[in-house]
Amino acid sequence: MAVVTGNTLILKPSERDPGAAMMIAELCQRAGLPPGVLNVVHGGVSTVNAICDHPEIKAISFVGGDKAGKHIYQRGTQNGKRVQANLGAKNHAVLMPDANKNLALNSIIGAAFGAAGQRCMAISVAILVGETQAWLPELIARASKLNVNGGFEAGVDLGPLISPAAQQRVIDLISSAEDEGGNILLDGRNVSVPAYPGGNFVGPSVIDATTSMKCYREEIFGPALVVIRAETLDDAIDIINANKYGNGTAIFTQSGATARKFESTVNVGQIGINVPIPVPLPMFSWSGKFLG
Repeated sequence: MAVVTGNTLILKPSERDPGAAMMIAELCQRAGLPPGVLNVVHGGVSTVNAICDHPEIKAISFVGGDKAGKHIYQRGTQNGKRVQANLGAKNHAVLMPDANKNLALNSIIGAAFGAAGQRCMAISVAILVGETQAWLPELIARASKLNVNGGFEAGVDLGPLISPAAQQRVIDLISSAEDEGGNILLDGRNVSVPAYPGGNFVGPSVIDATTSMKCYREEIFGPALVVIRAETLDDAIDIINANKYGNGTAIFTQSGATARKFESTVNVGQIGINVPIPVPLPMFSWSGKFLG
């Protein structure tokens, strides 16, 4: 978007996962993008601060966690830059009793555990409305069959987390549910992957929780699905609107009226109707935690 609108661009990928950015840069080079239009820089805090401070950089766009985003917003705006910072996420999926059960469960499994939950649009909360609460055992059964292995192995469903620190953070958040009276229905904390004994693996986890618990309030960013129960659609909407994050949400229903009500009353930027991960687009609000 920056290049199309006539700007040169400096791209600073995560220092933990720079590979995709380098692939994109190589493809742009092959496509004939002139030298200096797209520039990739690497590094940590010092590189970020240099971008925030450099007088020739007029605007900054950031996607990532709350702490880094707040720092970039404050430092960049203090230097007179335009800054937009899209921060954390907690994406809810609502399952209505009239939903196509097979579609809904398969969609939730893929959206919650695909990429080991390490994507900003992952479904991390399933709100089971009314009779759909009886679907929970089948949801657990399907999740338990997912294959955890190295990311490039044949037949793998989810791979490792990005670092030992990320693995420990996810494990700690799952454990916090137990400490607060929640029920860990599927526990992936001690998953075994014999081919990679030192890997940063966490298996699919399903947590029966309440909205007061830490595992619900904080972004987990791992293969852990928090299940919340609601009696009505209105209750589900109230739960979503009370959450401080508003990145994406989805509803599974065969009722057009229900879908329309959900779409018009939920306070979230990206909305999927029988689609688990609504793809972010620049013309729509992207996150409930947005600065700029």
